[in-house]
Amino acid sequence: MNNASSALKVAAGIFLTIALITIVVILFISAQEATKTAQNNFSDIQTELSQASFTVYDGTSISGSQVTNALRKFKDKDQFGILVKTGKNRQGQWYGNQLNISADIASDNYGSVINTAQRVGNLTETANESSNEYVNPSGKFKASIVKDSSNVVRGLIFEQ
Repeated sequence: MNNASSALKVAAGIFLTIALITIVVILFISAQEATKTAQNNFSDIQTELSQASFTVYDGTSISGSQVTNALRKFKDKDQFGILVKTGKNRQGQWYGNQLNISADIASDNYGSVINTAQRVGNLTETANESSNEYVNPSGKFKASIVKDSSNVVRGLIFEQ
């Protein structure tokens, strides 16, 4: 009788151990899935926040002083360019990096930097009234965003 009682205790202990291990594995797997979902959501939020500073320029009409503020704000940003087209300069002047906007929007080359080693544009010319690059602070500009094939903002275009 003593042996049967001991065998039942051992069997119950083994059963409880297996049940406990199963529960821990199930909890670990569900926690892993929740962690992956949270990481994906965090990544989406981070991308949204990093591009939030550009939403002001998405298809809006802004003043020339806002254009010069944007030039100063983004002038040192890597892999980024700003094209300003004024009444005097219809071709426009690039500031920062020059971007490929002549390609089809659906192509992989659209929005890519043409020459990463060469930065163009002189911000002091935007304040010189006799220059073709002059940006009138009270002028009105239509702003648009340039995104590359991976939907990353690569530049801005301001057209008077």
